Amino acid sequence: MTEHVDVLIVGAGLSGVGAACRLQERLPGKTYAVLEARDTIGGTWDLFRYPGIRSDSDMFTLGYPFRPWKDPKAIADGPSILTYIRETAEAFGITDRIRFGHRVVTASWSSPDALWTVTTAHGATFTCRFLYLCSGYYSYEGGHVVDFPGRADFAGEIVHPQHWPASLDYAGKRVVVIGSGATAVTLVPAMAATASRVTMLQRSPSYIVARPGRDALADRIRALLPEHLAHRVVRGKNVVMGTFFFQLLRRLPDRASLALRKRVAAQLPASIPVDPHFVPDYAPWDQRLCLVPDADLFRALRSGKADIVTDRITRFTAAGVLLESGGTLEADVIVTATGLRLVAFGGIALTVDGRSIEPGEQRAYKGMMFGGVPNLAWCVGYTNNSWTLRADLTSQYVCRLLEHMDRRGFASCTPDPASAASAGTPRPIVDLASGYIKRAAPDLPKQAGRRPWMMRQNYLLDLADMRFNRLEDGVMRFAGR
Repeated sequence: MTEHVDVLIVGAGLSGVGAACRLQERLPGKTYAVLEARDTIGGTWDLFRYPGIRSDSDMFTLGYPFRPWKDPKAIADGPSILTYIRETAEAFGITDRIRFGHRVVTASWSSPDALWTVTTAHGATFTCRFLYLCSGYYSYEGGHVVDFPGRADFAGEIVHPQHWPASLDYAGKRVVVIGSGATAVTLVPAMAATASRVTMLQRSPSYIVARPGRDALADRIRALLPEHLAHRVVRGKNVVMGTFFFQLLRRLPDRASLALRKRVAAQLPASIPVDPHFVPDYAPWDQRLCLVPDADLFRALRSGKADIVTDRITRFTAAGVLLESGGTLEADVIVTATGLRLVAFGGIALTVDGRSIEPGEQRAYKGMMFGGVPNLAWCVGYTNNSWTLRADLTSQYVCRLLEHMDRRGFASCTPDPASAASAGTPRPIVDLASGYIKRAAPDLPKQAGRRPWMMRQNYLLDLADMRFNRLEDGVMRFAGR
């Protein structure tokens, strides 16, 4: 039996729940369903359960603009974020619209019918007028696994953060965390609280920024103003400040790099030098900055319960890790925080009138739709700011687009692929130099050098564009009156 809805949302994580809220707020007459591959709400925030998991953006912007974040913590732990998403879904009546255990495997568009036909892994079929992919770009199947020589020789436990075993007991044990990204800098202080010693082993360092876990100015604003007004003011403040500091660091990379290193140096114990452990070989924001709330990583280093080693791995041994320098790190537990795997469109096989849509060949219109692909949007967030800022803009734009189509009697909307071809040299849609992004770049959609085929990392400019610019811009083609 085939179920038909006006809009089909794929994914019941932070983006999918937000998209459903916006859809029923703006277009209450539309029918919709949310297809979720797993058996619960939360997406990434339910999947990742490693110690210390938290946001690396403030919750006033990572949270939804229509539902104020009430917790005093501006940088929140994973369980608190998961509760927030689930409570939002319940409060807005989204939970009843979610079809759990429905992993989408194919979606095919028929132009004569102006309809998507979507099939799931267990054989269910849905049709819809508009397909909205809100499953992000992380692979839920598994993270990036490095086949270190001697891996099978190690006598202890090896775990990857993406699939953290609930039964893992590391209390009183020696732990080596391999990696230098956001996951590693989160794990080290969290595990150091009970482990005998935790060593962060990195091949190359990252830029690390400490900031308070609570926002003192936000607390004062929330104490003075009504809840929803305070939320808007704090959100606006954080957007402006985040945009300003990003632009400052990008425009003055040498000064920014020096300033970041000085801030780190002031928080390190004398036994740990800044160079080589905190001197990256790239400019700030070539890769995402790692956030450490309340300087927890540096407190762990100063306590002597944690250490950092910058070296390369020769091989695993029965007792730990042999380094290229000749040194060894003894370990009972090795955590391979070696990165994520990215996948476009949730791994769904897309076709348009029988033509296969290869993600790596697509050009992204406004960072969300694709040349020659009708009535489909892909929700991705910012890399230099909170994910939800862009995700919510995308959801509002989709609603605006659907409203326009209803008002004008259109059945389909398709970005013109000829416009994409003339918009300049394609480049990765996720424009960072991180290893996990470089590995996936050939298989992800591309952006170009000119609007509307350029994905800007600027919320303020995108806000004006998506709220006020004409929908019939000469690139978006409407049909089927």
